[in-house]
Amino acid sequence: MFLQKLISRLRTAQHVAVLTGAGISAESGVPTFRGTDGLWKKFRPEELTNFDAFIKNPDLVWEWYKYRKQIISNIKPNPGHYALAEMEKHHEHFAIITQNVDNLHRRAGSKNVYELHGNIERNYCIDCRKEFSDVEILSSEKAPRCKCSGLIRPGVVWFGEMLPEDQWNASVAAAEQAEVFFSLGTSAVVYPAASLPMVAKHAGAYIVEINLERTDLSSTADEVLLGKSGEILPRLVETYYK
Repeated sequence: MFLQKLISRLRTAQHVAVLTGAGISAESGVPTFRGTDGLWKKFRPEELTNFDAFIKNPDLVWEWYKYRKQIISNIKPNPGHYALAEMEKHHEHFAIITQNVDNLHRRAGSKNVYELHGNIERNYCIDCRKEFSDVEILSSEKAPRCKCSGLIRPGVVWFGEMLPEDQWNASVAAAEQAEVFFSLGTSAVVYPAASLPMVAKHAGAYIVEINLERTDLSSTADEVLLGKSGEILPRLVETYYK
């Protein structure tokens, strides 16, 4: 199933980087939250996931995120997440760059995770920047407030906001240093994250795409594996890491 070149590269690679998108989360059952049920049928996510909407109607945005948080808290990592955590143990430098906010990579045991769009399990005050866990605020029916009176928002990147600079810079560095670069479950069209495989390619990395269907990246990837990452990655781990 796997090309000999990939096997050879993985056996000697000290630097491996992995870009993950919505596909790997979908395999765990994380919904896309496109408003198909109940109250949220009346709204598009773009209307609720921006700072102006939060300031205008913080209770509505909080209700939306509380709903999302509760759903995601009951979802578990899938075999693809666990396979990546296992792979990390076998390379001196292993980085997961994720566009997902569900924290499933960390829950599966991955240590070095760069979160380009934040983490839905984190929260912070918009005024004093104090951080809060879901345990501290999830019981609140209305938008929670800090002791300083500032509104507490989820620690995710909203429409119109910049990616966290430290996470982006670390992701670019990981791509530039990668000897093998995996692109998993992503359409490879949303920038700037979609530029990372090409950053790695130009730096000499072996590019592996795992996705349900071909994407814009497929024509330049060194190896394209069509299927679920939750099925392909465990086979890779079982065959070449154990």
